[in-house]
Amino acid sequence: MFTGIVEETGEVKSIVHGSKSAVLTIKGSVVTKDSKVGDSIAVNGVCLTATSIMGDVFTADVMAETMRRSSLGELKQGSKVNLERAMLCNGRFGGHIVSGHIDGTGTVRNMEKEDNAVWVTIAATSDILKYIVEKGSIAIDGISLTVAYVDDEVFKVSIIPHTANETTLLTKNKGDKVNLENDIVGKYVEKLMNYNKQDTNIKSKSDIDIDMLSKYGFI
Repeated sequence: MFTGIVEETGEVKSIVHGSKSAVLTIKGSVVTKDSKVGDSIAVNGVCLTATSIMGDVFTADVMAETMRRSSLGELKQGSKVNLERAMLCNGRFGGHIVSGHIDGTGTVRNMEKEDNAVWVTIAATSDILKYIVEKGSIAIDGISLTVAYVDDEVFKVSIIPHTANETTLLTKNKGDKVNLENDIVGKYVEKLMNYNKQDTNIKSKSDIDIDMLSKYGFI
């Protein structure tokens, strides 16, 4: 699990493509400090497993499903990437719950400066936008951000100078893809709310209903 607080921007040293997969070699002096083979490192918001670590460079395999779902396939030698190690249990939870399992990609629609911040507009599909709420959280390329606006085509975030300096987001151009991960809470709520509707043959194991809640004074 991650928090969406990017620890550093690393650099892709090489990317070796298979027929549908890839092997990434990335330089990152912070995330490799106390990491070992088998540890999880988020690369632009995608949870990857370090398969080797040599000094400040690590490698990671990217499976075909990840290549289809993310923008990692568009990386090139020299590309800058946002990096974060898995969250420590005794650390501060500065962002929000980020699994590193992205929902898909969005497209940078526009960037507009306002005083000390920059508004970034991201276009996304309806299956992603339906989980995005104003003042809720979203991870863009692994960056935990607050949604300031959302409609049925786009959402917007406002980037402060610190975030701009510590991440790659403002280096993107119009039309570039970014990895998106919705707040996981909404997805679980939707699944549970529709569980019995999806399969009427499955009997609910829960005795909680409106009558029970009313009986015991919850409503």
